[in-house]
Amino acid sequence: MPDVILAIDQGTTGSTALLLDAQLNTLAKVNREFRQIFPRPGWVEHDPEDIWASVEETIAAALAESGVTADRIAAIGITNQRETTVLWDRATGRAVHNAIVWQCRRTADRCSELAATGFDQTVRERTGLVLDPYFSGTKLAWLLDHVDGARPRAEAGELAFGTIDTYLTWRLTGGAAHVTDLSNASRTMLMGIESLTWDEGMLDTLRIPARVLPAIRSCSEIYGRTRGLDVLPDGIPVAGMAGDQQAALFGQIGFEPGNAKCTFGTGAFLVLNTGDRPVRSDNGLLTTIGWKLGDQVVYALEGSVFVAGAAVQWLRDGLGMFDAAAEIEALAASVPDTGGVFFVPALAGLGAPHWNPHARGVICGLDRGTTRAHLARATLEGIALQNVDILRAMEADLAEPLTLLRVDGGAAANDLLMQMQTDLLGVPIVRPKMLETTAAGAAMLAGLATGVWSGLDDLKSAWREDRRFDPSMARSDADAKIAAWHEAVRKA
Repeated sequence: MPDVILAIDQGTTGSTALLLDAQLNTLAKVNREFRQIFPRPGWVEHDPEDIWASVEETIAAALAESGVTADRIAAIGITNQRETTVLWDRATGRAVHNAIVWQCRRTADRCSELAATGFDQTVRERTGLVLDPYFSGTKLAWLLDHVDGARPRAEAGELAFGTIDTYLTWRLTGGAAHVTDLSNASRTMLMGIESLTWDEGMLDTLRIPARVLPAIRSCSEIYGRTRGLDVLPDGIPVAGMAGDQQAALFGQIGFEPGNAKCTFGTGAFLVLNTGDRPVRSDNGLLTTIGWKLGDQVVYALEGSVFVAGAAVQWLRDGLGMFDAAAEIEALAASVPDTGGVFFVPALAGLGAPHWNPHARGVICGLDRGTTRAHLARATLEGIALQNVDILRAMEADLAEPLTLLRVDGGAAANDLLMQMQTDLLGVPIVRPKMLETTAAGAAMLAGLATGVWSGLDDLKSAWREDRRFDPSMARSDADAKIAAWHEAVRKA
């Protein structure tokens, strides 16, 4: 009897396969990193074959590690790095170019050109987003314009576009399903935030042929079944799909309006459930889709920090400050404060609420007494301070204060960072026992579609809290640090 959910969490630096039971216990978890490709400064690519190979490897290893046989898998849920853009040949399944990653800034000049015509206002009104190279629309347009023969082939229906959810579903189903879900479609800059369909005006302006686009579906339904794979038998339903940040909010049981979460990964992503209505932001946030279950659509506000855990990786790999990312907590805790050092980790521009693709990282306040411990602590503070800016913008858009923030992602295991976050924000933070809430959300969506769970109440009973963090810093001290932070941001 199938009783296990396979969750595929395809992230920016690696792919993770988790096997979960109906109580959300982790039976196996396997991660594989893959190549990061940087053709030019500010450009970021992935080889889709590297991504697919990492997914196959993690699935095979998770089954071997757990001893779970594939016939026990009731459904597959997919969650993914969202705006990353793939264009492939429908006949062969091979990509015509490397995937353009969400972090890539190659279309910044094109976005500036479009903004000069007033198109930025059109983008906000129609899609709920801002005109920024972060999103898939201009990435896809770049591929059509720069890959030899791509545009006529796309117009002839020979090529398929997708974000990573679409690409993986295509591969899992042997090319039978070319679909995306509403949460991922809402991140392309090509979908109407209220029409919930591909927007003809956006397609016309960006010169995107409709024939290249996937069908838009809900987040919990059977999209297709596995076919022709080496690692899984035919016939397993692919039944849950959501972009990583929406999946994390769902996995944090953020089912009610006002529920909010922050995922600390490569970037930091804050998402707040606004219920059945889109809230238009006046403060640099994005209006996006949370998820769709049946006929019910849940909207959300989102703020994205492009560099969070990636700043720690940079200290490790770029500066050689430590051997493992987890070492930063002890190093940062070895000093009582940053010694006046601020680090604005704008290593890939600034996201919400600033939206400056040309910003660059800034380290300021250095003196002869500055040590690597001060820089490590300033890095953690910089991550937390970026999030404060976003959460204050959310409060302004909603005209009401946040009362609780749930956290997840790998860096949420860092107790020092979590205490910094609650101190600077002035709001309690709750961390779940299962930090892999992104994968849990995908599993929940797949399980709902296939009867593993009968409804949301079943999921609420499976969620468990690990630890609560409460503010301990004087509000005046926190406000002073935030004001100094804003001075540093202006230098970026």
